[in-house]
Amino acid sequence: MQKGDSYGYEISKQISAISEERYVIKETTLYSTFNRLEKHGYIESYQGDETHGRRRIYYRITEAGRCYYREKCDEWLLTTEVLGSFIKREN
Repeated sequence: MQKGDSYGYEISKQISAISEERYVIKETTLYSTFNRLEKHGYIESYQGDETHGRRRIYYRITEAGRCYYREKCDEWLLTTEVLGSFIKREN
């Protein structure tokens, strides 16, 4: 999970790095996800200082977002456990 506020390009680069370049998120996918998360109150956005003639939009996770993140992690763990059971049965 992101430890501090960040902007879209930086987040996409972190996703690529963490996945060892096996997953590159499309910009449209990333920003539509940001919009959906912000609409639900899971993240907040704000304009940062001007960089290279443009103001970057930064994102920060809210407390509701932290709870949502933990819920989704728990769901993912359950999903992988169930899928693991199916894979074991097939072998």
